[in-house]
Amino acid sequence: MSSVRLRGGRVVDPAHGVNLDQRDIVWRDGRIVPPDDQPVDHEIDATGCVIMAGGIDMHTHIGGGKVNLARMLLPEDHRARGNPLAPPENPLEWPSCGGCTPGTLATGYRYVEMGYTAAFEPAMMACNARHTHMEMGDTPILDHGAYVMLGNDELFLRMLAEGWDHERIRDYTAWTIRATKAMGVKVVNPGGISAFKFNQRRLDVDEEHTHWRITPRQVVHTLARALHELGVPHPLHIHGSNLGVAGNIGSTLDTITALEGLPGHLTHVQFHAYGTEGPKKFSSAALQLAEAVNAHPNISLDVGQIMFGQTVTASGDTMRQHAQAGFAQPRKWVGSDIECEAGCGVVPFRYREQSYVNALQWVIGLELFLLVDDPWRVVLTTDHPNGAPFTSYPHLIRLLMDSSFRDEQLARLHPDVASQAALRSIRRELTLYDIACMTRAAPARLLGLRDRGHLGPGAAADVAVYRDDPDRERMFTTPEYVFKDGELVARAGRITAVPVGGTHFVEPEYDRGIEKTLRRHLAEQGSVNFDHLAIGHDELCTCCRGGRLLPAACFEGRA
Repeated sequence: MSSVRLRGGRVVDPAHGVNLDQRDIVWRDGRIVPPDDQPVDHEIDATGCVIMAGGIDMHTHIGGGKVNLARMLLPEDHRARGNPLAPPENPLEWPSCGGCTPGTLATGYRYVEMGYTAAFEPAMMACNARHTHMEMGDTPILDHGAYVMLGNDELFLRMLAEGWDHERIRDYTAWTIRATKAMGVKVVNPGGISAFKFNQRRLDVDEEHTHWRITPRQVVHTLARALHELGVPHPLHIHGSNLGVAGNIGSTLDTITALEGLPGHLTHVQFHAYGTEGPKKFSSAALQLAEAVNAHPNISLDVGQIMFGQTVTASGDTMRQHAQAGFAQPRKWVGSDIECEAGCGVVPFRYREQSYVNALQWVIGLELFLLVDDPWRVVLTTDHPNGAPFTSYPHLIRLLMDSSFRDEQLARLHPDVASQAALRSIRRELTLYDIACMTRAAPARLLGLRDRGHLGPGAAADVAVYRDDPDRERMFTTPEYVFKDGELVARAGRITAVPVGGTHFVEPEYDRGIEKTLRRHLAEQGSVNFDHLAIGHDELCTCCRGGRLLPAACFEGRA
């Protein structure tokens, strides 16, 4: 591979405390090296540019069954955004279209054109892991990984209900991660997807599952403890109880206490920060949540910002998607039961500026970004596609960095929200350092990716070079250069190479004795034979079109 020097740019690298320092960035054979006077194959003048590590989206629905259901449910979205039979102008791009849930090819192209080099699917089913990995492998250029879902599967709930030893539950958790080649574990509406199958229509943190007689508090704490003891770098990825319900701030705060100091990552928290104040009994609880996060260093979060316009919500939370189906725009939806593991609901939705609820959701997300003190514990997301397509990130960044622009947008909203929102009094403007942290350094640290998200020696040469521009939306929409493992993959918004991305995963250790229990359970209730469920390294490589395998190290045992 070639060697490259980026000369004269200003570097933003929070992992090393570098904030707009003018310095050269040099790499050889795809890895960053200390700058020196040795000749390089290519030298690029980056004067007037800001240099960051490649972006990492740690929560974006880009692979698996529900994503394809979302694509099939909105064919009009694909027709409206281009003829899939017409070849793109760029011969390196294959036909692919869609805006709310783009096809796999378009997903890779559009991410890279914004300076992103990695993306993680947050809700992979164990029985559907091969499909998920194959779909992510079909997404060009991006490195990728996924979190496997636990906490609503029949075996876990039975173990918890019957009081099995924690060590056996921990072994089951580790086996599931290894078998599916996951980066961690996500719990969705803890116990609630299962409860829905028993005709339960709500399940708060301390309510009992009508059949198993366990509570979401037990589910959350047990899984968080197991991951901590296994040394899995990424904390439990938590989609909490009562998503989208007025007053659910109580459930979110209870979920934080359920962790009892264990690490936990609260996901798409905008949908979990609602109060019941005001004439409409729906209000922002962003301040309460931000204060709780600021007071609990064990908590990290991603926001799941909504943006106005058409999208489609796709979630394993069948209980809440069923409740929201009446608001579908257009009027159609899909609900699916996934045997004894989980469920799935897909509901199209259009967020409108003149809707009181939608406007307040927009406000709440921005308030959370601006009220949480530590950018190392906040990750920039829209919960693609649930809050908005990932292509809206540049617009979101401008909202966070430009208070005048934010005020202009706020004035366009439903008048009751525009006149009363606490957002009006928040004058904080995020800096380029904050943005680099939320989109690069923090996701890498939270996922245990030691050679990503920074520009220090030894890091992978995943690099984005942005022309410094007061209009931050324009700046982050089209980088001047994007490099993946040292190879130029985009230049001024045009794809220049389409390498295959690698697959991130972890492999925690466990007692093999648990496999007897799993074999028996899967023979009785599973759709996939035990001997066929686990994905080996060779098969993973095949699923992902020959991409590199990128195992992340677990921490030393903490049991």
